[in-house]
Amino acid sequence: MAVHSSPRAHHEPRWHAALAVLGAAALQFFLPPRLSLGPAWVLPLIVLAMLVPLLVFSPSRHEETKLQRAWSIALIAVVNLFNLASVLLLVFHIVHPQLHAVVGTQLLVAGGQIWLSNVLVFGLWFWEIDGGGPEPRSHAHSEAELRDVDFLFPQMTLSGNKARCIDATWKPLFLDYLYVAFTNALAFSPTDTMPLTRSAKMLMLLESGISFVAIAVVVSRSINIIS
Repeated sequence: MAVHSSPRAHHEPRWHAALAVLGAAALQFFLPPRLSLGPAWVLPLIVLAMLVPLLVFSPSRHEETKLQRAWSIALIAVVNLFNLASVLLLVFHIVHPQLHAVVGTQLLVAGGQIWLSNVLVFGLWFWEIDGGGPEPRSHAHSEAELRDVDFLFPQMTLSGNKARCIDATWKPLFLDYLYVAFTNALAFSPTDTMPLTRSAKMLMLLESGISFVAIAVVVSRSINIIS
């Protein structure tokens, strides 16, 4: 009798999320000084100090300790804090233009940097909270084994012949959550992936709110300055 082994669970690596963290820190670093929380080098230094130990001691999100996950969450929270501060500073300088001369093109670039950093940060949040985090998801062989999920992906609604185009071992990875964050920031609402829990809904609400400020307010103000 032939023995059919179950597919091997794909462990969640940390490097792709690490690139997103570094990207968000880089975007913050190149913001105008008046839109940064402290000197430009502060956030990159904090990120490196927190990220390097995680990459060394926990390169994949498999069988990680509670301390390692708490450290991962703290890292995202720090980046989020700096980005939120930049949003508030941006609004402050738009409301009080007399405090500093604002060039329209500079405002557009800064708004784009903050918007993109916002996408990266919330992609990290979605990845971190869904179904208890990357660690429990890493033990699942496919989406069918995931429990207590916060997001309903289209692949989770397919079955039988409808799912032949989908890998039988598919489950959401970081790029899936980054896509959700990008579409939510652009459309100000869910597109193909639905939030199921209140925490997921509140995160999407916060991301959409920040994105609205970065797109609507900044663009309109920039057009007025340029014209």
